[in-house]
Amino acid sequence: MFSFCVDPASLDGLAWMACYLTTGKHMAIYTSLFTVLLLLAITAPSALIFGFLGASSARSPFPPLSWIGKAYIAIVRGVPDIAFFLFFVIALDQLFEWIRHEIKCPDWEADIWQGNDFVVCDIAKLPLGNAPQWVHETYGFFLAVLTFAIVFGAFAANVLYGAMRAVPHNQLETAESYGMNRRQVFWRILVPQMWVFALPGLSNLWMVLIKATPLLFLLGVEDIVYWARELGGSKTARFTDYPHGDWRMWYFLALLIFYLLFTRVSEIVLDKLMLKLTHGQATLAGEAQRKAAA
Repeated sequence: MFSFCVDPASLDGLAWMACYLTTGKHMAIYTSLFTVLLLLAITAPSALIFGFLGASSARSPFPPLSWIGKAYIAIVRGVPDIAFFLFFVIALDQLFEWIRHEIKCPDWEADIWQGNDFVVCDIAKLPLGNAPQWVHETYGFFLAVLTFAIVFGAFAANVLYGAMRAVPHNQLETAESYGMNRRQVFWRILVPQMWVFALPGLSNLWMVLIKATPLLFLLGVEDIVYWARELGGSKTARFTDYPHGDWRMWYFLALLIFYLLFTRVSEIVLDKLMLKLTHGQATLAGEAQRKAAA
C-alpha cells in the first residue's frame, strides 16, 4: 500500500510493521471484520422477527398455532447450537435446491436421493457452477444469516413470550372493557409494554450473539477468528515476504480487545435504551427515575 513497501527485506521497525499490516492478506481480515459487523446488523433484527412470530404463535388461542410456536422454542433451545448450525446450512441449501429442481426440471425422472448423494439438475444448483466467486460467498453469507436468525430467533421467542406474560393482565382486561378488540389490545397495550420486560433478556441474547460470530467458520464463511489463526501462524521467508514467528497469541489478543470493546459499547447503548423505555413506566427502573428526578 505504501510506496516504501517495494522491498520488504530492506525494512525494519515501524516501517516493516506498517507494510506487513497492509498486505493483501491483511486486507482479508479487515474485510472479515466488516462481514462480522454486517452479520450482526442483519441477524439481530431478523432473529427478533423470528422471535416475535414465535412468541406470538406460542401465545395464540388457536391450539395448532400455539403448538407450533412452543415446539419451535423448545426444539431449538433444547439442541446444542453447533448441531443446529451444521444442520440448518445443509438442510436449507438442499431445500432451496429441491424447490428450484421441481420448478426448473419438471421432466427429471431420476431420484434426487441416490444413495447418500443429493443430486439435482445442473440449473437447479445454488449457486451455479459457473457463477463468480462473489456469488458463492454471498450465498454462503445468506445461509449463515438465515441460520443465525432461526437459532437465535428461538431464544428471542422465549424471552418475548415471557415478557408478554409479564405484562399485568388487568391492563389487558381494562383495555377490553373500553371496547378494544383482541388485535387492538395486542398492538396498543401488550406490545408497547412488553419491551420493558424483554430488554434485559434480549440484551443478554445480543451479547451471546456477538460471542457466537466465530461459528461463521463452521458455516463456510472466513471470519476474523479464521484469519487471525491463519495470519498469526509461523511464516518463513520461503512462503512470504514478511516472515515471522508464531504470532497467534497477539492476533487473538487483538480479537479479545475488539470483542471486549464491542460488548462494552453495546452495554452502554442498551442501558440508555432501557432508560428510555422505562421512562414513566410502572417498573423498578421507572420508579428509580422518578426518585432521581425528585
